Amino acid sequence: MIPFSILDLCPVPQGSTPADAFRNSLDLAQHAEQWGYRRYWLAEHHSMPGIASAATSVVIGHVAAGTKTIRIGSGGIMLPNHSPLVIAEQFGTLASLFPDRIDLGLGRAPGTDPLTTRALRRSRMETVDDFPNDVQELLHFFAPANPGQKVRAVPGAGLTVPIWLLGSSLFSASLAARLGLPFAFASHFAPAELAPALSLYRNEFQPSDRLEKPYAMCGITVIAADTDREARREFTSLQQSFINLRRGMPGQIPPPIDDIDAFCPPAERAGVDYALSCSVVGDANTVDSGLRAFIETFRPDELMIVANLYSHAARLRSFEIVAEIRDQCCPR
Repeated sequence: MIPFSILDLCPVPQGSTPADAFRNSLDLAQHAEQWGYRRYWLAEHHSMPGIASAATSVVIGHVAAGTKTIRIGSGGIMLPNHSPLVIAEQFGTLASLFPDRIDLGLGRAPGTDPLTTRALRRSRMETVDDFPNDVQELLHFFAPANPGQKVRAVPGAGLTVPIWLLGSSLFSASLAARLGLPFAFASHFAPAELAPALSLYRNEFQPSDRLEKPYAMCGITVIAADTDREARREFTSLQQSFINLRRGMPGQIPPPIDDIDAFCPPAERAGVDYALSCSVVGDANTVDSGLRAFIETFRPDELMIVANLYSHAARLRSFEIVAEIRDQCCPR
């Protein structure tokens, strides 16, 4: 069966706090473990009031400590914001604390706005253009240390930490293929180049000591509820969040509304609808049909499910429904 995994942004609903978000994320991860999801990834974002996972490695440790078997990782660490040595040490530490359970997904975007990017990087000269070299340096730090090696990751050197490249364009697809690494495409918010990126990755893949054949994961937003109407209403929280972000007004996750068309003009709605076109919203039957169609079209090796909702109870129910239909809809 195609594995299903979860991408969590540690959403902070209006009227709540990051502490609430962390408790909710741990609760969801514990349920996900019971429901048979393979991975639980957290994403690095900065200066966004509705996302609490900025210190991604710390939150990964929190979730890993509260679970037992599910893989916990980053979806992803925005590598240009960090030195490769620091990330090797952080994930070497996590892998030492939680053996065979830690994934390291890497992105090359900053995960924030330009002003915050400058605050993150301070006097560092690196840019996204240095991403391929940074990835190579990070891989070096996870390799067994050579005798006399002056700079090494402790812990980190010699540890097996699966490294994924994440992307929403052809760039990371090509780099993942060249380095022989698994690849995750962010189709849940940037669907434009999904098909060509998967084709490029699969056609150009070069086997490595980390991966023998291409392995592609696709992100997809899935909002499931007991009725189509309820699911569409819950989905309006995500739609509002996207619209607010595009307006330059990121905030906490808003509560659902009855009429999204009253919230924004048609042109604005069209742009958000396109960004969220890799979404399946509805009851179990609707979600079953939507997932079957997506899998038939793109043939992913794994799905990364996203559901950034206002209500924690609704989020739990959504992932529960997806787990219930998973085995019926996703044979290889």
